[in-house]
Amino acid sequence: MPDKRIHRGAHPQDKKLFGSKSISDMRQALQDYSFLLTKGYAERSTLKLVGDKFALTQRQRLAIMRSACSDQQLARRKQHQQHLAHLSGSQIAIDGYNLLITIEAAMSRALIFKGRDCCYRDLASIHGTYRKVNETIPALQLIGKFLQKKNIPLALWLLDSPVSNSGRLKTLMGQLADENNWGWEIKLVTSPDAVLIKTELTVVSSDSVVLDGCRQWVNLAKALIDSKLPQTTIIDLS
Repeated sequence: MPDKRIHRGAHPQDKKLFGSKSISDMRQALQDYSFLLTKGYAERSTLKLVGDKFALTQRQRLAIMRSACSDQQLARRKQHQQHLAHLSGSQIAIDGYNLLITIEAAMSRALIFKGRDCCYRDLASIHGTYRKVNETIPALQLIGKFLQKKNIPLALWLLDSPVSNSGRLKTLMGQLADENNWGWEIKLVTSPDAVLIKTELTVVSSDSVVLDGCRQWVNLAKALIDSKLPQTTIIDLS
């Protein structure tokens, strides 16, 4: 069945799955999961153990997995985090789909989750194919204007070339950048994670693999949502 979504919005069951009755158990589950990760237990088996203990659904487990991290990961991420104000006049490297989909989700009133590392994450998934939604262009415009206001003149956007429609998104982003005089370079690469881990530029991502390997990063999604999308429902599981 073709994907006919026009929004990156909330799942129909999210209101129930992440209501006040569930959040207490989920916060305890996140604490347990993070504790076991800190002790060196494997992620997959530990998530199953904790998820089964609290009878969590797959979507709730996904929220826990994306929001948790070990104490070691948390310390490392704090050590390498840069403040947005310190990047004035600098170039940044952006994990393209990671940032764009989070902002699309926030703009379409999907739930956004605040993890232990204070990063904002969504529960959307593109399953190998990116579909442009009603929020795509507004999200890109919001990001571009925000970077402009923060005097971050140059941005290297990295998009996953194996994801279908990446070429179309690159063209759209290039047109918007040209129209607005944004200093964007958009590249299709096989593995953005690998490039972001190696780059000397400050990275924009909430991907755990990237945050645990890059030289320095900035929490752009949080800064942008807090500043420009105050209507967003933030679920703090930490």
